[in-house]
Amino acid sequence: MTEMSTPSQSKTDYTSVNLKYWDERAASHATTKEYAVHHLLTHPRALSAVVSFDLPLLGPLTGQRAIHLQCHIGTDTLSLARLGAAEVVGVDFSPAGIHQARTLASAAQGSGGEKLTFVQSDVYATPSALEAARAEAAREGSKGGPSAAGEYDLVYTGVGALCWIPSIVRWAEVVHALLRPGGRLFIREAHPVLWSLDEKRGDGVLALKYPYFETVEPEYSEADDDYVDRTEAERDGNGKKGGKYENVGMLNFNHGIGEMVTALLDVGMEIRVLREHESIPWCHISGAMRQVGDGEWTLKEGANRVPHSFTLVAVKREG
Repeated sequence: MTEMSTPSQSKTDYTSVNLKYWDERAASHATTKEYAVHHLLTHPRALSAVVSFDLPLLGPLTGQRAIHLQCHIGTDTLSLARLGAAEVVGVDFSPAGIHQARTLASAAQGSGGEKLTFVQSDVYATPSALEAARAEAAREGSKGGPSAAGEYDLVYTGVGALCWIPSIVRWAEVVHALLRPGGRLFIREAHPVLWSLDEKRGDGVLALKYPYFETVEPEYSEADDDYVDRTEAERDGNGKKGGKYENVGMLNFNHGIGEMVTALLDVGMEIRVLREHESIPWCHISGAMRQVGDGEWTLKEGANRVPHSFTLVAVKREG
């Protein structure tokens, strides 16, 4: 899936390297079956496959103010609005991703899009970016500015997000700052054990290759395809789909379950749910996984050998 190499000095800035990676992919992702933008627009009550999986633990959001960190092109953000939220703010560092998300919101007016606001920001700068967006809305005489940090009922983070940020402690501080007392965090994420696996072995052996715990330096890798290409190729049986991207480098970080839980507890969150799953919404290991349900993938053999993903729900303490 990826080729590992030693990053040069120019490849140690995770923001700039990863921004090029995501900016190039945003428009392409908006046309794929995996993100199903056309389906969401032609079926006004439809939810993304990711949010559909989350629904039993997420529940209805009637009247709630939600903020979706690392929202990419906004398909899950729109789905949160369709669950009854009064306001959903999507945050992402990619201007190309935010453009696609705003395009989606405009096309979905009357079916959830009218509830959406998108803010371009690094996840760690989200509180100040919200304040800037509110100030800009006030200057323009608009009532459409986002709620402020500390006013949200729900912080939602979709799957495949935390591996792009270096510090889980700083992330937990942002989550806490965004929520009102009694507000909750909902995250489903790829399991850190899955990220640790050597996904290129091809012999059915699950071998740990990459760090499980958070490291100061990121892991640099290159791939001329991405998770969408690999999943579609595996599902459709068309072989490897790659070579269409110029920006192939990425810098990733892992964060152990204990590190996540401790970071949240330390900022004043209470853990309410921590559940591990035997599936993930993309084909992580080519040739070794099969599709189960709507958009979920699991190991063909011995899926119970390793957790694929997890859901964590935490509540901000009151008082």
